[in-house]
Amino acid sequence: MLKLPRFLVLTLVLAATSLCVTADPFDYDRTAPLSIHEVATTTHDGAVVRDITFVPLPGREPVKAFLVTPAAPAKKPSAFAGILYVHWLGEPATTNRTEFLSEAAALTRNGVVSVLVDAMWAQPDWYEKRIPEEDAAHSTQQVIALRRALDLLLAQPGVDPARIAVVGHDYGAMHATVMGAADRRAKTYVLMAGTPHFIDWALYARQPKDLAALRAELAPLDPVSHVAGLAPATVFFQFAQNDKYVPAAAAAAFYAAALPRKQLATYRAGHDLHTPEVAADRITWLMRELSLNR
Repeated sequence: MLKLPRFLVLTLVLAATSLCVTADPFDYDRTAPLSIHEVATTTHDGAVVRDITFVPLPGREPVKAFLVTPAAPAKKPSAFAGILYVHWLGEPATTNRTEFLSEAAALTRNGVVSVLVDAMWAQPDWYEKRIPEEDAAHSTQQVIALRRALDLLLAQPGVDPARIAVVGHDYGAMHATVMGAADRRAKTYVLMAGTPHFIDWALYARQPKDLAALRAELAPLDPVSHVAGLAPATVFFQFAQNDKYVPAAAAAAFYAAALPRKQLATYRAGHDLHTPEVAADRITWLMRELSLNR
């Protein structure tokens, strides 16, 4: 049996340890097929809406999504901007890919292609049924699924890779932040009613067996630790004055952690942020940052 010098053994062990520590938990096989399946095609406010599923990685459950495109095909390369929308966890009617469907359809008139995904919290009673000890693993898988949704968006004919936005609300904002720091393909972000730490929203239903252990496991995923990594992309934070889930101090901490080229707006609204003023400001931001046709 070959015996290596002790110093060489130690060097190899340290190298292996370094590789384990630096491994990217959000990396994935970029060559894996998305296995897109089209369920139906309809029109919504003149836009073409494709009801599809895609498989984020082999062996994973298909993700439901809407692919929303202008009715007329692109006449030249990079004709369209792209937006990935990630919905909130709130009222059952909009806790899914439909939350921003009307907005995405309207923006096709300005040259936008959008992908709207069902996140894991779109499943009925997801929050009540989830096992807290599995939160970190499931959130990591969700981040990868969002990166694959960006792959899907960027693969669409005519989409300009230099004009990509991500819009996220509530849990959607939090996972979009983590995804963006790992991915860095988007030019701008709109983050609505997110909170800085996943533990902030982890304890409203089933309690963990070990709170300290759960807190430690979730900490590396905290959006407040990732939001600076969105730079040099611009970030627009939208918060509510009457938000029982995101107090003003939490909103301020999230905003403060982002690097410059950011903006914050607070509205006389609740956590849902479903008011005309919020939507108007968001669209104005997207129009400017994505250089959209008017």
